Amino acid sequence: MAAVRVVEPEWLDTLPPEDPRARRSRRDLARLNAIMRNAGIVAGELEKTSLTRIAEIGAGDGAFAVRLAARLPETDASFVLVDQVPAPTPAQRGGWRFETATREAIQWLDDASTGRFDAIVANLFLHHLDDAPLERLLEAIGRRTARFVACEPRRSALSLAGSHLVGLVGCNDVTRHDAVASVRAGFSGREISALWKAPGWRLEERPRGLFSHLFTAVRE
Repeated sequence: MAAVRVVEPEWLDTLPPEDPRARRSRRDLARLNAIMRNAGIVAGELEKTSLTRIAEIGAGDGAFAVRLAARLPETDASFVLVDQVPAPTPAQRGGWRFETATREAIQWLDDASTGRFDAIVANLFLHHLDDAPLERLLEAIGRRTARFVACEPRRSALSLAGSHLVGLVGCNDVTRHDAVASVRAGFSGREISALWKAPGWRLEERPRGLFSHLFTAVRE
């Protein structure tokens, strides 16, 4: 297993959204997310938080946000889905209203009109960034919320072995390539914490489940 992160382009990011292989890969990702139980992991970090406004950066088609909302208490609240690729807005689920913002995450965070959120979450998104842009992103997140939760690939020998086996659950060539790339770009130890420079925050970073790496930041 690589001692350092290796970030390389993932095939899904280079394909047009309506490409049949891309559409199939997004379905694969939904299945892999269910296997990794990331929505449940993130929900466990948020369930005791009063939420009226939450956002997901790198939200893709919104499938993770919908699964997460289903695990959170029903309330009169809004969920903003941020992604640079346009996607349909999910239908309201229980007390959760969904909105979409078609922007790059850092541009959206740097926009003064974005406002503040009770929580911001990320699922399998931070690993796409090298350390320098990731440090800038984390700084911008800290200006928009008092709670941030990210669930990322764990960079470990077990995760790498598992990434080579995703074809056994029917994943296509795009997903098979990207699963391996994701693990190589994933996190271990306190690598995300080392890039969070703002003082006055409680940071936790640890493995969760078989393949996930959880990071939480809460303003003290």
